[in-house]
Order: sequence, then structure tokens, then C-alpha cells
Amino acid sequence: MGAASLPEKVPTTMAAMRLIGHGDVDQLVYDESVATPRPGPGEVLVKVTATAKNNTDRKAREGLYPTKEKGDVTSFAMGGSPTLTFPRIQGADVVGRVVAVGDGVDASRIDERGLLDFNLYADARRDINLTPDYYGHGADGGFAEYIAVPSDQFHHVPNPELKDAELAAMGMCSYQTAYHMMTAAGVRSGERILVTGASGGVGTALIQLCRVVGAIPYALSQQDKAPALLELGAEAVLDRSDMHDFEAKVRAVTGGAPIDAVMDLVGGEMTDRFIDTMIFDMKARASYPRLSIAGASGGNVSEIMWTRIYLYQVQIFGVSHGTREEAEQLVEWIRGGQLKPVLHAAFKLSELREAERYFVNRGSNYLGKIVLVPDAEWDEHGAPFALEGKQ
Repeated sequence: MGAASLPEKVPTTMAAMRLIGHGDVDQLVYDESVATPRPGPGEVLVKVTATAKNNTDRKAREGLYPTKEKGDVTSFAMGGSPTLTFPRIQGADVVGRVVAVGDGVDASRIDERGLLDFNLYADARRDINLTPDYYGHGADGGFAEYIAVPSDQFHHVPNPELKDAELAAMGMCSYQTAYHMMTAAGVRSGERILVTGASGGVGTALIQLCRVVGAIPYALSQQDKAPALLELGAEAVLDRSDMHDFEAKVRAVTGGAPIDAVMDLVGGEMTDRFIDTMIFDMKARASYPRLSIAGASGGNVSEIMWTRIYLYQVQIFGVSHGTREEAEQLVEWIRGGQLKPVLHAAFKLSELREAERYFVNRGSNYLGKIVLVPDAEWDEHGAPFALEGKQ
């Protein structure tokens, strides 16, 4: 069966920010005449109220996913042809309200406020997700007024204390990546966890998730962000601008104990130093040293002696996307109030170019997520979180 017709209250065209090719922000074009999607069988049509911006949006736009050749870059692709085609509407972490349903979906879902599980899953349900793709890349995302998505991936989150922009800041692109970093490495209660890149979306999610499962997070960030990170749950904040004798600095905050696992979002030349924090006292360890990596903001190439890896039995886990079960667990924690939003600021959707420039040039006060709000929804959902003095 085909897509459902649109209710009278839903316009046949909508405003959207379309990515028309690889390049700078001039490749983002605001178009107010895009056809409104129609929900197919098993889908819901969502009126978007807020969508969080992720670093992967920029990397996909600029074509910054390297191939095996260090100097080459390409669109993101796993196990086949790239799925990013143009024009594409980006935006993975979508919040909004159901305004129409496709065949097979109960009409009682209309008016539900929810959060999207951003994955484009290759199959119905597995405990691994080895072909990761997502809304905003392999299919149109939430930088628009409407989006059609599978009903079972749009999770109802009624919590009235959470505003829509705040809920978008807790989107799955960051939180599910963070949680899968932890589950892949088998993080357990009582373990000491080093979180690098701690002030970003994944880093702030990791700090909170460590506390939820009983682990002890140590954050690596700029010192002017230390008060906010400590309030969020970090046990201590290590200064990323002073990496001299880093192992000693770690010993000082852990009471001399090694780090049990590193959640790395930095990579580059720093990775070897992070490994140092886990292997300086192997006799004191109760588990294998583990490193989960889900980013390379510090550089895409690391020099590591493999003898250190195998002699010290360091386990390394590459992480991109998680599983349906992890997404569902995160939604339960959000509904239960165990996780809190870290929202930096909201921008109008038509100002996405400015938001991207601000993100790239963000200052030392940056913490958490930027959210884009459709212009028509701005007064209610965006204005309370507007950033003064946008760059």
C-alpha cells in the first residue's frame, strides 16, 4: 500500500534546509517549497519542533570521512555505495509531535510528543548494528518542518518538565553512541572511566551514563568548563591544555589507581597517553584495560606500539551506532528523569549556516548541544533558549 494522504491541517509543502552538495555552508539552502512527506505503512508523520545539530552533520557535508588512503575523504559509507545523495535534509536528533499516521499505525498516536531513534536499521532487531546509517544521511532528517519515520522508532516522551529543545539535546546520536561505547567495553559499577572530549554532546552523555550505571567518570576538558562538568557528575576534571606528565595527573585524582576504561572521542597523538593511564599498574587491575573510540577530533592517525597493546592485553572497541535495545533503555532513563539535558543554545532553522559557523568557532563557554528550531515554531520552542550575540 502507498503513503497516506495528508490531513487538512498539514500543508502540502514545507520549509526545509537542504544540503545540495559537499562543501562549505553555502551548500545549505533554505527552501520553503519542499514537498511535505507522507507517512507510509508503519510510519508516523511528525511536525518537527526541535532537532539537535551534531558534528557528523558537518563532517558529512564537508566529506570528511577518510578512506584507507590517509589523504582521501569521501561520503560516509559502510559495506556498499554511499547513501548520502543530494539534495538531502540533514538532522538526526528529532523531536516533535505526531500529526498523521500511515497504514497499520494506531491513530491514538496522533498528538504524541516524542524523540526519534535516528538509526536506519538494516533489519528488524539484532544485538549488533554493523551497517550504520541514519536519518539526515541515508534518508531525509529533521532540519525541516515535517518528517516521516517508523512509528516504533519515534518514542513517546511526555515529560512536561522537559521542553522540546531540551529533549532534542538528549538525542540518540550522542546518547546512544555514548551508551554503546560503554556497553561495548563492558563498563561496570565502581569502575574508573576516563571521558575525553567531555564538554561535547557525547562527552556530557558519557558522564551522566557512567553515574547511572554506577561507574566513576573522570573528564578531560578545558578547566573553565570544570564547574559545569563537576555539577553534571564528573569525579574530577583534567586539563586538556596541559598534558605534561598526564599519567601522574591521573594518579593524583584517582588516588593512585589506574583507569579501568577510556571512552575516547579525541584520537590522534593523545590515544597513546590515554592507554598509559590504564597500564601503569597492571597488578592493581581487576579487568582488562579497554578503550572505546567513537571520534577523532584530535586527529585521524595515532601512533601506537602494538607490543603495548598485546602485551598489556588492551582491548579496543570502535563504536559508531548502537542497537534498538540500547535506544529503548535510554528512552526509559529519559522518561524516568535519570538523564538531564545539556542544551547550549537554540538557533532558527533558517539560520543553520550561522549555527554551523558558531559551532566551528565555539568559545570556551560551549557545553552540550546546539538545537535548530523551525522558524514557525521559534517563539514557543526556540526563543527561550536563544543565544545572545550570535557569531
